[in-house]
Amino acid sequence: MSRDTPFDVTGQLGALRRYARSLTRSDVEAEDLVHDALLQAYEKRAGFQAGRSLRSWLMSILHNVFVDRYRSRQAEARRIEQAAELQDPFVPPAQDHQLRLAQVRRAFLELPEEQRAALHLVTIEGLTFAEAAGTLGIPVGTLMSRLARARATLRAIEDGTSDKGGGAKPAHHLRIVGGSDGPSR
Repeated sequence: MSRDTPFDVTGQLGALRRYARSLTRSDVEAEDLVHDALLQAYEKRAGFQAGRSLRSWLMSILHNVFVDRYRSRQAEARRIEQAAELQDPFVPPAQDHQLRLAQVRRAFLELPEEQRAALHLVTIEGLTFAEAAGTLGIPVGTLMSRLARARATLRAIEDGTSDKGGGAKPAHHLRIVGGSDGPSR
């Protein structure tokens, strides 16, 4: 493009906005479309041929940006549709999950403080047995005993056989705290 040719894009904004609104049927999307088209026109300004109508060149760019966006949205919709087909059609209700979390929280809070502290440090905070014992100022054996009692109490609460002191029959379906042998650390 030579320096003699005026590249008066601002004089074309009204026509570009009208055309963009006609294509998108939305003022907000039209503004985005005009913006993207002008950005592309600026990047391709060296390709503008002198003597060609600036308006038709800009309209062509705007139209092409619109078509590219349209095709991209269609492709995205197809990808989402295909992903939905691959997805398991059964989604458990959120209420069940929230109810289960509330039950686990309540059971955890029912534990004696010493058991709750030991279980929290090891299972939630991820401390090793030695780190948790050091934090609580107790021997590792005492920590492991508290963990075992806490897990047994949670299993008993899960089974509905809680005597809140341990000695409960084991249940294998409470998986939030692991097995009675503790995590390997």
